Amino acid sequence: MLRIPCPICGERDYTEFRYGGDARKRRPIHGTTGLQVWYDYVFVFDNVMGPHREFWQHVAGCRQWLVLDRNTATNLVGASQLARSVVTVDEVITK
Repeated sequence: MLRIPCPICGERDYTEFRYGGDARKRRPIHGTTGLQVWYDYVFVFDNVMGPHREFWQHVAGCRQWLVLDRNTATNLVGASQLARSVVTVDEVITK
């Protein structure tokens, strides 16, 4: 069973969370790119085997978005931190 450490609520079962995608991938800037760039962002992704950074939302708890380090090969969960402390608004706008 996968247990996710929430920085606000503590360790919880994964069923309280919703997977939000690859935390290493940067969202394209709205209105500045073509449809192919958005298609690639939404539908084309690497199926990573091994260490990976992921977005998760604690929907059945504090509702915060987290960035979680997880090994997809072994399902071992590492550190988690609030996404707002990892991803800044300037970072999203400029990348």
